Amino acid sequence: MRKTDKKRDNAIRLALTDACEQALEQIPGFKWLTHYVDYQRFPQSLKVVCIFESQSALLAANTAAHDVLMRKLVTEALADIGIAMPNPGTNISLQAE
Repeated sequence: MRKTDKKRDNAIRLALTDACEQALEQIPGFKWLTHYVDYQRFPQSLKVVCIFESQSALLAANTAAHDVLMRKLVTEALADIGIAMPNPGTNISLQAE
């Protein structure tokens, strides 16, 4: 990983930490999130995975439109550091533990 990639990854991690903290306060059943990226294909390769405590919590989040809120929180956090998500519907996924 190049030095610029490390700096970018750290900025992404910090931005997603902020989004995670907001989601923990606002979205019932949300537990944590992580990201994966191939810097050779950045930003198209950036993937964020949001984890819920159970399948029922994930279904409840989808029913209450919290999936939309989750994607918005992540997209806005990344936009604050100058990273536009190419396709939030595809690049941000929600899963159960």
